[in-house]
Amino acid sequence: MKRISIQSEFIKLDQFLKLADCVPTGGMAKALLQEGAVRVNGESEERRGRKLYPGDTVEVDGEGSFEVTAGS
Repeated sequence: MKRISIQSEFIKLDQFLKLADCVPTGGMAKALLQEGAVRVNGESEERRGRKLYPGDTVEVDGEGSFEVTAGS
């Protein structure tokens, strides 16, 4: 599982997918979510604006698993 550090209280899912290098653009993040290829904390997620907090896990088909961590 890869750890992705954020500097704020939360990050939106579409921004996280770009930060984790799963997609290069927000439009591609939207398409990936609509395909049902993303799970947050084990549950399928389609909302681009879903807020992720440190401790949340994100699984992306073909990309792997990621954990949101708090930056220092």
